[in-house]
Amino acid sequence: MVKFEHKNKLGQPKPLQASFGSMSRRLFLIKVVHTAIFIFMSSCIVYILLSGIIRNYHWTVFLAIGVVLAEGLVLIFNHWECPLTNLARKYGDEKGSVTDMFYPKWFVPHVFRFSTALFVIGLVLLAVNYLIR
Repeated sequence: MVKFEHKNKLGQPKPLQASFGSMSRRLFLIKVVHTAIFIFMSSCIVYILLSGIIRNYHWTVFLAIGVVLAEGLVLIFNHWECPLTNLARKYGDEKGSVTDMFYPKWFVPHVFRFSTALFVIGLVLLAVNYLIR
């Protein structure tokens, strides 16, 4: 979104934030790191779900479960806020948003519910399939 708050010498509005080029490198890096973590965590959740479907009990499934639970603890202890939010605020994002660059706006509010549902379904499938084998 382009914000016009200052005027140039000719009295025309001057954009404060018009593109990624005006974003600080640190803020851009924070958002890239957040996106990488999100992709990794999503991959873990999908792996857990698929493992429940195909009855895979390899040690990597339990590692993925541990990673997702650890991320949950980080969010719980940080009052359901991503730790990268404060860094984003520190380096220029007014809202501290780390999700606004690479994700569709309609998707962001539903990430936790959707991810949690897939994680729980994967765990249930793993447990049920283990018990009936």
